[in-house]
Amino acid sequence: MKLSIVASCIVFGACSNDGAAQNYPAKPVRLVNGFLPGGATDIIGRIIAQKLTVAFGQTVAVENRPGSGGNIAAESVVRAAPDGHTLLIAFTGLAINPSLYTRMNYNPQKDLAPVVLMATVPLLLAVHPSVPAKTVGELIALAKRRPGELTFPSSGNGSSSHLGAELFRVMAGIDVVHVPYKGGAQGLIDLVSGSMSFMINPVPEMLPYARSDRIRALATTSRERAPAAPDLPTIHEAALPGYEMGSWSGIMAPLGTPDEIIARLNTEVTKLLRSTEVRNQLDGLGYIILAGPPQALSSHLKAETEKWAVVIKAAGTRID
Repeated sequence: MKLSIVASCIVFGACSNDGAAQNYPAKPVRLVNGFLPGGATDIIGRIIAQKLTVAFGQTVAVENRPGSGGNIAAESVVRAAPDGHTLLIAFTGLAINPSLYTRMNYNPQKDLAPVVLMATVPLLLAVHPSVPAKTVGELIALAKRRPGELTFPSSGNGSSSHLGAELFRVMAGIDVVHVPYKGGAQGLIDLVSGSMSFMINPVPEMLPYARSDRIRALATTSRERAPAAPDLPTIHEAALPGYEMGSWSGIMAPLGTPDEIIARLNTEVTKLLRSTEVRNQLDGLGYIILAGPPQALSSHLKAETEKWAVVIKAAGTRID
């Protein structure tokens, strides 16, 4: 009987990969993050990993592989077995890096399979309390009086914190110095210590320090005011009309991962994101939950890639 079933599969192509999805996951699942612990992608990744561990009855853990603006992590997932056990926490840099880096060993749109677009989050512009600027306009004026003196950290070349500040620099017409790190948490520590002047970084990472007055929040980067910080103006309304920047996260898999496994992952993650517990947790941290089918992530990545190609060309920023 088993031979007959196998024969019919070969001749008629009647078998599917449903068994792969039913038996998935068969071992621990790695969610690879391209930045150090403590960043926006890491925070949401760990929340989802913890909940998926319960849902799957199998360990799901975040693995941090920082470097090269997230490219090291992405390339490792591209090369991984397409069985759903190695996944990438997708990040804004997947849309930025193709225009920013002269050479890349993978194509985010062609070499990775979209699973789910999880959330977007605005960034926060803040200064160290020693910096004599209490508004965005005052910060711009200070930078113009002291060209080349103000410094800003980022979570790496091509990260949202890097490009958010570059966009701010270009639109404001100021000369400031970029100091790249392997993760936003490291740069934020130096901002809090006073080693850095200002930073534009995702709201979930910045708010705790702003609320404790260890940094001075000036504005958010979204077009509309951020739900997690409604009292703060946006850069758009405060000083630079048209300025808009956001960070986003999702999950992607190696190309060739069975559709049934991608569908199951999408269903489970979407269910978690829409649960009251996770939604309340993410809302409080400043995330705006999206969820949706894999095609939503594919379309979002394409649109973001086209957007940042224009911005990076105008800024004249390239990395060899």
